[in-house]
Order: sequence, then C-alpha cells, then structure tokens
Amino acid sequence: MASAVRGATRSIGQVLAMLKGDFPDVSISKIRFLETEGLIAPFRAPSGYRRYADADVERLRYVLAAQRDHYLPLRVIREHLHRIDRGLPVPALSSLRTDNGDTPVTPGDPDADSTGAAPGTPAPKQPMRLTRAELLDASGLTDEALDELERTQIVLPRPGGSHYGRDALTLAIAARRMAEFGIDARHLRAFKMSADREVGLVEQAIAPHVRRAGGNRDVSGEVTQLVISFHAALVRTAMDRV
Repeated sequence: MASAVRGATRSIGQVLAMLKGDFPDVSISKIRFLETEGLIAPFRAPSGYRRYADADVERLRYVLAAQRDHYLPLRVIREHLHRIDRGLPVPALSSLRTDNGDTPVTPGDPDADSTGAAPGTPAPKQPMRLTRAELLDASGLTDEALDELERTQIVLPRPGGSHYGRDALTLAIAARRMAEFGIDARHLRAFKMSADREVGLVEQAIAPHVRRAGGNRDVSGEVTQLVISFHAALVRTAMDRV
C-alpha cells in the first residue's frame, strides 16, 4: 500500500495541531492554499482524505518559516523546494537578501543565471486568484486592516473583479509584518504616495522609448525591474547607515 511506503501519516487536523505552537497563524485553509500552489503534495488515502507524512510536515515548516521570518515570496520558496528535491544546496534562510523584493541573489551560485533563478526551475504558475477570505487567511490580516489598505489603494482586487493577485498577497503580508514593528497605515500611505510619484516620473521618462518600440510592453517591464532594483538598493544603503 502507498501509505505503508510513505510510513506513518497524519490528517490535516493533526498536522495543524503540530504546527500551531510555532506558527499560531496557520490554518487548514492556509495549508490547502499551499497545496494548490504546488508547494506540498500530501498523499490521498483511498477515502479521498489528505494524509501527511513527516516529510510533508517538515516541508510545511520550511515554507511557513520562509514566509514569516524572511518574507520570501512563494515563487522563491518554490525554487528553493525544487532545488531541495533535486539534491542541490539551498542558501540558509538567514543569509538571503533580495535585490528586487522577489528573487533572492546568491553570489557565486554556479547554478543561478543572471536573474538569480536556477536552471530547470518550473515555469511561473497561472495568475493567482484569491477571494477576499483567502487573502485574509493567507496573509494573516484582519478584516479591518484589509479595509484600511483598500481605502488607501495599497491593496486592490484585480481590475473588473473581486479576486486578488500575487502582488496583493505580497503587500498584505508585508503590511501585517510591518505593523508588528510600528509601521502603520499612516506610514504605508506615505510609501504609496512616494511610489506613485516614482511611477509618474518613470512613465514620463520612458514614453519616447515606448513609442519608438511600438508600444512594446517589454520596455516597461524591463524598466520596472530596474526601478525596483534601484529603489531596493537605495533603501538598503540608507538603512545600513541607521
């Protein structure tokens, strides 16, 4: 039997009880969300219920710690897990830094290309579609906190719908974590205004290049990544002086 090959397994409720002590915010829907994202793959018993082996629980611990303690986005965590599955070394979570808020940069990593991604990394998944309830559960925000972020247009659903995407989840998680350090909605509004000003300057500067490129969105995408990297480096440089 498959369960015998996998050894002892646990129900999702038992796994939740095991994780609650270290990760109080974890929930059954969060565990299922991570499964839909392809980060864990529990065994399905003949009855159809999920069954989790010790390896599944440790994988969950890794994902939850990477999110909570190091603010790594799911795409980066997925790359780490892919390397682990291939038997390749993964940088210690405590040593990671990000240049653009998304892809970790590991100097001297022979398996990384210029973008920091390992060869053979799975292609990006389809755009994320989270309901409000799923966003609250995945981010750990309260209803009131999300209402405030929406009022200030920091977190918004996708155009023309009530679903939220990956950036909304990233912003929601960051807002919750920053609130723990006293960075509240007033500060976040200032960040939003600063970002809007930066976008306005960039749009004005690159308009001639976009026209020459026939409206090619690759130009905007390339400049966006450069601006993100530049901005992140400025913030890190300034924080190093604090």
